[in-house]
Amino acid sequence: MYLLGKSFLEAAEQLEKLRNISKQAFIQAICDAILAAYKRKVPGHNIDGVKTVFHEETGEIGIFAALTVSENVENEYTEIGIDEAKEVLEDVKVGEVLEVDVTPDDFSEYGRIAAQAARQMMKQRLGEEEKRLLREEFEERKYKMVVGQITRIEERADGVGIDIIVDIGRIEALMPPREQLQGYEYKRGQRVRVFVSDFQEKNRKMVIIVSQAHEEMLTELFKLEVPEIEEGIVEIMAKARISGRRSKIAVRSNNPDVDPIGACIGARGSRIQNISSELHGEKIDVVPWSEDPIEFISYALSPAIIPDQILEIGLYDDSRALVVVPDDLLSLAIGKGGQNVKLATRLTGWKLDVRGDKEQHSSPEASHGAKKTE
Repeated sequence: MYLLGKSFLEAAEQLEKLRNISKQAFIQAICDAILAAYKRKVPGHNIDGVKTVFHEETGEIGIFAALTVSENVENEYTEIGIDEAKEVLEDVKVGEVLEVDVTPDDFSEYGRIAAQAARQMMKQRLGEEEKRLLREEFEERKYKMVVGQITRIEERADGVGIDIIVDIGRIEALMPPREQLQGYEYKRGQRVRVFVSDFQEKNRKMVIIVSQAHEEMLTELFKLEVPEIEEGIVEIMAKARISGRRSKIAVRSNNPDVDPIGACIGARGSRIQNISSELHGEKIDVVPWSEDPIEFISYALSPAIIPDQILEIGLYDDSRALVVVPDDLLSLAIGKGGQNVKLATRLTGWKLDVRGDKEQHSSPEASHGAKKTE
């Protein structure tokens, strides 16, 4: 047996505490490495009945082999002489098998070789263990909103944007540029709500991806702020986001006594303001949902333009719709940078062509084949 000492156990305990890698996994990796190094010294490199044993109480490690008791030893790695065997077990007989400590006398030098193998094996084991723990963490939290703290802000290797590293409890997660709110400047130490969206490989390491731009982040925030949604009284039927700028959600009530729009907005707008603040000022439109596509399209363009102000809606090919509005309201209907019509298109699933009254009447062929409503 060879004494590894207290420092070995302390290292194992520190690894368990700081990296959440079990002490037993660390010890087993060392034992496997030492056994592999021993077998490399054995002719043929492959012998049965050899194992490493670690005594946690004493901090000693040893190599033990199952040796057959023999009158004439031909292979010292598989056999033991009868006289030597009797020193281990007095009444042993030829042909019996003894488990014998075969730890080499030059174990300290020998251990150096094992240590190199151990480092490589530990690197592999740690990677596998961390991946397993990350996968368990992701499965526990996936598609949920969690509260975290920004620990680091790093420039990306490709030079495009920055990566936000968020501590979400037992592990750190990554919020890449595509998952960040557009135009918002994140700060180190800031506490944020994020949506756990994915588990993927980055730079040969597995990471948990979190998001503030994911559409489901909107759903989770409404569940948090609006009890009627959490309870299933009010349902979010459709949603669309341009993260950090504007969002639209369509809602309906399963209780005729509950106004879905009022429930989402809250008294004096308190609920919707809290959600908007959590998304750092993102504007949110809450509109009624309808099974009637024409009615739903008219709702989807609000509040920029209300349904009564729409002059005509025509449906084409089950995918496109023409919306005609007064010329002086055209810019409102389209929205800044086309945001209103883009979000309404995503919300309804209809590709919307919004035109002013003058433009529409100057090209009457555009309405050919449409189903119209006045």
